[in-house]
Amino acid sequence: MGDQASGKPKHFSMIRGFHLADLLTLANAACGVGAIFAAISYVETTRISHFYMAVGLGPFAFLFDALDGRVARWRHQHSVLGRELDSLADVISFGVAPAAIAYAAGLRGGWDRAILIYFVACGVSRLARYNVTAETLAAGTDKVKYFEGAPIPTSLLLTAILTILALTGRLGDAMWLGVVDVGPLRLHPVVVLFAVHGSLMMSKTIRIPKL
Repeated sequence: MGDQASGKPKHFSMIRGFHLADLLTLANAACGVGAIFAAISYVETTRISHFYMAVGLGPFAFLFDALDGRVARWRHQHSVLGRELDSLADVISFGVAPAAIAYAAGLRGGWDRAILIYFVACGVSRLARYNVTAETLAAGTDKVKYFEGAPIPTSLLLTAILTILALTGRLGDAMWLGVVDVGPLRLHPVVVLFAVHGSLMMSKTIRIPKL
């Protein structure tokens, strides 16, 4: 059914609604998906180059994430679509991708998986909360002044730690603090970092100024 205002199909109107900032956001998402694929390739082949590719795409995703907001403000092209795209891209690049990289690195025990799921769920919840409170936090301006809880891109700190583990040959059960059996399931203590980070993202007491 056509768009009543323009007489053109709805899908055509939606394509016209994308701006340069949105394309940068999609590049962010593409980096996240690429990182997930690289992590899967590492699990399949154990070729360390795939692992480095997975963690290496994170900074590029962050770069695109930083640029899209600046371009949107420069071109005065803020939109609800752009905000939703940004959140979806961030979930992929800084939520699902780090969890996939952690799994590839060796956090594959039952407790590990549960904590990684918790981490991603916290990221999704944090972004949803941000979207519904952004106008209030902006206080009548066109920019949010601070983040409630740790921003999800700070998960790059976690992938940086995993990179150090890879560089020092400490992936799998050779990780710092090894692996322990907790009940019927296995736990790599390193995964607790993901639990802490997930909780920090959900915190309402932490306020970080938005640059």
